[in-house]
Amino acid sequence: MRYRLNRLAPQLALTPAVIITLVAFIGAIAWTVYVSFTRSRRLPEAAIDFSRPFRQYERLFQDNAWSISLTNLIVLALGSALAIVFGFILAAMIERERRGEDFFRTVFLYPLAVSLIVTGVAWRWIFNPDLGLQNFMHGLGFTGVHFNWLAEGETAMYAVIIASVWQSSGFYLALMLAGLKGINEEIWNAARLDGVSLMRVYIEIIIPMMKFTFLTCAILLSLGVIKAYDIIVAMTNGGPGQSTWVPAYFTINAMTQRGNLGYASAAATMMLLITLAVFLPLVLLTAWQQRLVRKEVA
Repeated sequence: MRYRLNRLAPQLALTPAVIITLVAFIGAIAWTVYVSFTRSRRLPEAAIDFSRPFRQYERLFQDNAWSISLTNLIVLALGSALAIVFGFILAAMIERERRGEDFFRTVFLYPLAVSLIVTGVAWRWIFNPDLGLQNFMHGLGFTGVHFNWLAEGETAMYAVIIASVWQSSGFYLALMLAGLKGINEEIWNAARLDGVSLMRVYIEIIIPMMKFTFLTCAILLSLGVIKAYDIIVAMTNGGPGQSTWVPAYFTINAMTQRGNLGYASAAATMMLLITLAVFLPLVLLTAWQQRLVRKEVA
């Protein structure tokens, strides 16, 4: 009897967490998808209009703001990928030098301790022509320099990318540094004895050995980009015009400003599909790579 209770204890302890997950997470997703097929406005409606159940999705793909949001999502994803590149470069420099590693790791990790709202506000000041970088450069005599990027639709998204990369590079540095620490020192010694250049060692040996680290970084980056909202609100609030709208901002705007719950639910459902389309292939690729490694070891 005691043996049976000992075996059931972990399942009993996990039961509340499983119930909360099913109700609060999976249940909320199912309800959002269901509402996207209704004509809900400020309050949800239970009845689905079967004459045109996809009316919200039809409106969504005809909305120019949604097209802008998807385009900005791609731009933000490509630009934010620089955080992984910078994280790896910084990690390689710190790991090879060793001296001052703790200091530099703390310095580069510090932006991660700052919330995205604070990051956005700080960079909004930096790009402010009267207070920030432009005013500083003009004070030095470089009057032809202009950094009023947030006031122009063509450059506002790039300003957001710079702030995002600054904020997240330290996180990817820590992940890359952990991956580099796991590489056997004998590999470096053998490459040095063979006279292989440092660049070739990284490109042909180190980076392929760190493929799981890069895949992990790609998964985390994709999730962060898809749900990006805080930094957009803090820096531009979607402006100028709709030039910095992203799917998360579009969804919140549809709910709060337009007061259309069904429309917002359709946008949220599309965000879920985008997440699955990006997340699942990366997870499956990681699992496939791990299976290959196990076969090679066996």
